[in-house]
Amino acid sequence: MIAATALALSACTDASPKLPPGSGTPPASVVAAHDRLLAEARAKIKHVVVIMQENRSFDSYFGTFPGADGIPMKNGAPTVCVPNPMRAACVKPFHDPNDANLGGAHDVYAARSQMDNGKMDGFVVNLLNRLGCTPGKAPPQRQCSYAPDRPDVMGWHDAREIPNYWTYAKDFVLQDHMFEPNLGSSVPAHVAMVSGWSARCPNPNDVNSCVPDIIKPDKTDEAYPRTPSYAWTDITYLLHKAALDWAYYYVPGAPPDCDDGAPTCTPNSQLPRASLGAPGTPEIWNPLPDFVDVHQDGELGNVKTTPSFFAAARSGHLPAVSWVVPDWRRSDHPSATLTDGQAWVTSLIDTIMRGPDWNSTAIFLAWDDWGGFYDHVTPPVADGVGYGIRVPAILISPYAKRGVLDHQVLSFDAYLKFIEDVFLGGQRLDPRTDGRPDPRPNVRESLPVLGDLLNEFDFSQAPRRPVILPLHPKPGPASIPGT
Repeated sequence: MIAATALALSACTDASPKLPPGSGTPPASVVAAHDRLLAEARAKIKHVVVIMQENRSFDSYFGTFPGADGIPMKNGAPTVCVPNPMRAACVKPFHDPNDANLGGAHDVYAARSQMDNGKMDGFVVNLLNRLGCTPGKAPPQRQCSYAPDRPDVMGWHDAREIPNYWTYAKDFVLQDHMFEPNLGSSVPAHVAMVSGWSARCPNPNDVNSCVPDIIKPDKTDEAYPRTPSYAWTDITYLLHKAALDWAYYYVPGAPPDCDDGAPTCTPNSQLPRASLGAPGTPEIWNPLPDFVDVHQDGELGNVKTTPSFFAAARSGHLPAVSWVVPDWRRSDHPSATLTDGQAWVTSLIDTIMRGPDWNSTAIFLAWDDWGGFYDHVTPPVADGVGYGIRVPAILISPYAKRGVLDHQVLSFDAYLKFIEDVFLGGQRLDPRTDGRPDPRPNVRESLPVLGDLLNEFDFSQAPRRPVILPLHPKPGPASIPGT
């Protein structure tokens, strides 16, 4: 398996006709090969579906996946150990068989603490500090009594708990360097997913008031309760200009995250914001109703509930671009169960695979932020606010390479880049050229460090048959014998 994976990886990362990052002009042969690949993508990919789950790090889900850049190991045992001040010791990553987890804090402050200047060893310390569990202090026992020697932020899962996710990773393309686009929690992650930026607009009626914000970009809601919060441009503006259909599908229920990235919170009822006339849910995971351009384009109706997604997938009417987000119970977000989250994702993918649009679809599955869970890879420096901590991500498509690991540096900006290249002729969310200027400091899709998702496709192969999986599969094998 490892040898086969290595061969496949070489095919993806070495032989693909990718345009290398950085300065300089690539050879004409590389440009020509890339152009041919892009032309094939434009001919064969008619639908992009982004499935965004919640709050898992790469190491927590795929840290022991064969061949991946996973938890550092020697002879099947972790070689890393992070400090635990409550025990004057350290905690190694461990197999966690539980179906539900608690996780940890996951805002920008937590991220900086957990990253600890690149040492990636502050995950337990940050969790204990956030919960008030510090040495020499009488701890709140209810919060500090759970597994004090092995807090589950250091736990990892494998095919025993998430067999379908591991099957997708083995059969299609697992991206082991997908980073959250910034160090924030769900709000900044989701707004960046659709717009390439996370900002706060003190006056949402003035786009030039917008400034970068990865803490709480929606905090102007109270001052302007009847005005959408986000004045800058999102990808739906370009799709609308090109007369391309899109949809953002949500599940009515409880929002799958805490507004401020806290380790715990009480789910709120998911209700429409009547003042906006929005059909949807809090912008914490459904941000498009809060973008000014969605209102200006008259496309609030493109934000729909998931029954519309299932109907479109079954009937062969998927939009060109769609996003699908869960409710709390099916989100993978602690304390929701892995079983429910995996069943939800499988139901979405199975429905696409059974439908008429499978042979022309690219599915990108990812998790919006790391949820406070351990990851050993220091995020690369992309610009002043990115990238964030690594998250799991998989490409699933009839044209995806088989059983490949992609080591390219990626973020959710890569989804925008792929959509722009395949559907929009390469037009970027660039205020100099997109027809709707905003003060974003750079064009994230064009950063030299960002890889190219085109390299994960093989359009010379016949469309691959669907991989229909049970919603509730039997546990798979242990990734490390004896764990």
